[in-house]
Amino acid sequence: MTRRNLLTTLTLTCLLGATCWLTAARVRADDETRMRWDIITLTAGPTVNPGGQASAKNNTSDTITLTGSGTFVVRPGGEDDHEKSRDVTGGGTWMITTGSGSSSGTYQVTGLVSFELAPGTFPGAADAIGNPADFRAGLAVLSIEYSDGSQGILVASCHGAGTPDSVFEGITASKDFVDFWNRLAPSGTPTGANANRTSFHVVSDEE
Repeated sequence: MTRRNLLTTLTLTCLLGATCWLTAARVRADDETRMRWDIITLTAGPTVNPGGQASAKNNTSDTITLTGSGTFVVRPGGEDDHEKSRDVTGGGTWMITTGSGSSSGTYQVTGLVSFELAPGTFPGAADAIGNPADFRAGLAVLSIEYSDGSQGILVASCHGAGTPDSVFEGITASKDFVDFWNRLAPSGTPTGANANRTSFHVVSDEE
């Protein structure tokens, strides 16, 4: 092979490789999915609404109660912490109730740790958050920062119609070294069966 033919071959190989890389990058980008999470409340119907609250207890029965909503991006491959933080939004309020009093504030989501889809379809009659066809059951683990400077994890679990019973409905959370691991069931709060529920929705590009 002459030197000119060798250079031509190498150039075509590089161009082909760059084209394949760009195509793969577009495919990966197209496979990204933005999800919305909500702590919800139910009204007559039942209708799924944003603006609910959910609670969990720690080892000494202190209770954390959270409100909140936000979005995160699910990618088919791994990504670094900077990308995770850049692609999350949202937060809400928190209140911790103990035998001696209570404390409260706000929290912000700082990253997506993981999200796993679960089987299940929309369990209500009407959806005030989005399209019922975009509803998803699953488990999200979000890193959060509290307004008092402490760090933690919010676990949101959504059980839809037909979801296995091993998937719970509600939230658990941690705050620094304390884990509020004992979630309250949807019927287990003073506010009744409309509390301690969550939902996930796929967010379209138009929204």
